[in-house]
Amino acid sequence: MQPLLEVKGLRTWFRQKHALVRAVDGVSFTIGRGRTLGLVGESGSGKSVTSLSIMGLVPVPPAEVAADALLFDGVDIMQLNAEQRRNLRGSAMGMIFQEPMTSLNPVYTVGDQIVEAIRTHFPVSKSEARRRAIDMLARVRIPSPEARVDSFPHEMSGGMRQRVMIGIALACEPKLLIADEPTTALDVTIQAQILELMKDIQRQTGTAILLITHDLGVVAEMADDVAVMYAGQIVESGPVDILFNDPQHPYAIGLLGSIPRIEETRARLATIEGSVPNPASFPPGCRFAPRCPFATDKCRAEAPPMREMGPGHYAACWRAPVELLAAA
Repeated sequence: MQPLLEVKGLRTWFRQKHALVRAVDGVSFTIGRGRTLGLVGESGSGKSVTSLSIMGLVPVPPAEVAADALLFDGVDIMQLNAEQRRNLRGSAMGMIFQEPMTSLNPVYTVGDQIVEAIRTHFPVSKSEARRRAIDMLARVRIPSPEARVDSFPHEMSGGMRQRVMIGIALACEPKLLIADEPTTALDVTIQAQILELMKDIQRQTGTAILLITHDLGVVAEMADDVAVMYAGQIVESGPVDILFNDPQHPYAIGLLGSIPRIEETRARLATIEGSVPNPASFPPGCRFAPRCPFATDKCRAEAPPMREMGPGHYAACWRAPVELLAAA
C-alpha cells in the first residue's frame, strides 16, 4: 500500500550574511496510513523545522525549502501553489504545536478558534460550526464543553489548552496529524491523559501521526516506527521494537542508554558527551564523529550512507552492525 506521507531528500536551508544554515539536510522517511512515526533527537537536531517544512509554514525567504519529492496521499505537495498548500493545511494535514499558550489567540474564545478552523474548510453555518466545536471539545474530553466553548485560553489549565489544540487540529478530520512535543511542560499525569487521548482518536479515525519528541518513553508508548534525527539528518530508522531492542547507530545507542530505569535509580545517568554541532558549520564526514567513541579516520573524513541492517531497519554508520562496535 502506498504510504500516506513520503519524504525524500527534504532540505531546509537558511542563508545568513556569512553562513548557510542547513537546518534540515536531506531527510527521508515514510508514514503509513493509520501508523505513528516517532521523530526523535536532541534539541537542535532539526525536528521542528522538518515538521514546519512539511506543513509549508517555513517562511520563504529567508528559508530555501526543496525536496526530491514530498508526496502526501500520492500528490507532490512541493508542486502545489500557496493557496493549494493552505487548503491542504488544516484539512487533510493538522498540527499540534509545542506551546498552546502561544499558539492559541488570547483575545478569542477557544470555541471561536475551532469554529474558524471548521468554517475555513467546510461550507457550514456559524451555528453548525459551533455545534461541531462543542462536539470536538467533548471528544477531547474537556468537561462541560457547552460552557467551556466560550472560555478564553487564559481561563484554562495547560492540559486543557493542549486538548483544545488537539481539537483544532482534528476539527477537519485530517488524514495526518503532526504533533510537535505535544506534552511539553505538562505534568506526568496530564501527559499520560493526552497520549491516551491521541491513541484513542487514532483508533477511531485511522489518522496517521508524526510524533516529534525528545522523550523516548513517549515514543515507546505511542509509535509504530522511529526515525532518529541528528544534525539535520536521519541517522537510523526502523520499527520501534527492533530499534529499541537492537539499535545500530552510536547516537541511537547513546539516546537509549540515557533513559532512566527503575532498577538503576542509584546509578549515574549515562550521557552523550558534547553537543549537537552548529548547522552553519557541520564537521566533515559523519556529523556525530566528534562525539562518537567509536569514530575512525574514515568516519571523520567520509559521510556514511544509510544501509539496511534488517527488514525495514536502516542506519548510517560505517561501524554498524553493532557487533563491530562491540569489538572496537
